[in-house]
Amino acid sequence: MSSALMKFINSPTGPKTTHFWGPVANWGFVLAGLEQTTKPEHMISGPMTGALTVYSGLFMRFAWRVQPRNYILLACHTANGSVQGYNFARWFQWNRTQEAVTAAEAGK
Repeated sequence: MSSALMKFINSPTGPKTTHFWGPVANWGFVLAGLEQTTKPEHMISGPMTGALTVYSGLFMRFAWRVQPRNYILLACHTANGSVQGYNFARWFQWNRTQEAVTAAEAGK
């Protein structure tokens, strides 16, 4: 094996540590969020999507502050925060539209 590959494997954030496998597992949240972008807005859970957006924001800071700095985790949560934020915005806009429709129907 090359020395660069062995250096990565044995590094403090390499595949022998949770600093590597934790972020790898967290990419599942990103994939699930990307899959939700194709669903209709009424099928998105607003509270859960909002919670995942906040969660990713908090863990972006953690990934930046932890030593050794965990760039894999930072990238994962940056991507997840973006995807979940987009889905939350879609849900929020749909929810406001539904409230307006309900109010208009109640006023008739």
